[in-house]
Amino acid sequence: MQKAWFHKENGSVDVLQFGDFPLPNVRAGQILIKVKAAALNPIDYKILNPRRTRRTLPAVPGCDVAGVVADVGEGVSKFNKGDEVYGDIQDFTAGNLQQYGTLAQYTVAEEHLVALKPSNLSFEEAASLPLALLTALQSFDTVNFQKGQSVFIVGGAGGVGTLAIQLAKHVFEASRIVSTTSTGKLDFVKSLGADLMVDYTQQSYDQVPEKFDFVFDTIGESFKSHVLAKEEGKVVDIASFPPHPRAESVILKPRGSNLERLRPFIESGKLKAVLDPKSPYAFSEVVNAFKHQESGRARGKIVVSPIE
Repeated sequence: MQKAWFHKENGSVDVLQFGDFPLPNVRAGQILIKVKAAALNPIDYKILNPRRTRRTLPAVPGCDVAGVVADVGEGVSKFNKGDEVYGDIQDFTAGNLQQYGTLAQYTVAEEHLVALKPSNLSFEEAASLPLALLTALQSFDTVNFQKGQSVFIVGGAGGVGTLAIQLAKHVFEASRIVSTTSTGKLDFVKSLGADLMVDYTQQSYDQVPEKFDFVFDTIGESFKSHVLAKEEGKVVDIASFPPHPRAESVILKPRGSNLERLRPFIESGKLKAVLDPKSPYAFSEVVNAFKHQESGRARGKIVVSPIE
């Protein structure tokens, strides 16, 4: 047995329990990970009461993990015991979610979902990246974003937005990056690489005089934000289902290979992990971490560590 957070029924964050939970069996193609740090995402509290996904209960929540390989299943070739790894272990495109999430002492993951942890990152920093970073990357890839194009990012201070700004600047080499945020976070968003910040408490989308090649909406306002796209521009909305007819949805297909693709940018310091100032939360404070996530006030990613 191990210690874990889990839920036996669907519902709000209040259904979470802490206690003994069976250790996972390692099947062919999987690795067993001793969890050092885990991160929360909005999807983590949403799937406590799922509408579209099926899951065996009781289940452990959590998608993002950083830790050490404790065992490998038959056929695993990329990793060995002792390797430091990270990844998003829940593939929503695969149908059923796996029972074991990341808010436990141990979890299992399909080999192709994880990657070696960048050498310059702590476990906490590494755990904060996978789901948000891969969501932003896949969104830019979806619209075939090209060097020299412009992007408007809705929600630049959030978990995905903070990384989208950095991707736009350092990986995709955007010519102009504009992002929305609140009054108190203007300097923070500028420090990430935005050329211009739009204070959404003072200015509406139709008051922005520019149009953009790509509008990346991370908070689900495409019914309003789509007006900022050029006539031939693209819109991606990752939080509305369905989004505005002009916008595309992106359902993340996590892959360790895409984390490896970004490894040079991470290890060079061009892409930086952004942790919420209240992080890391202790393992005993997971419910408080979830409530902070639900509040929508996080700046960057919420991390839980150490897991012990």
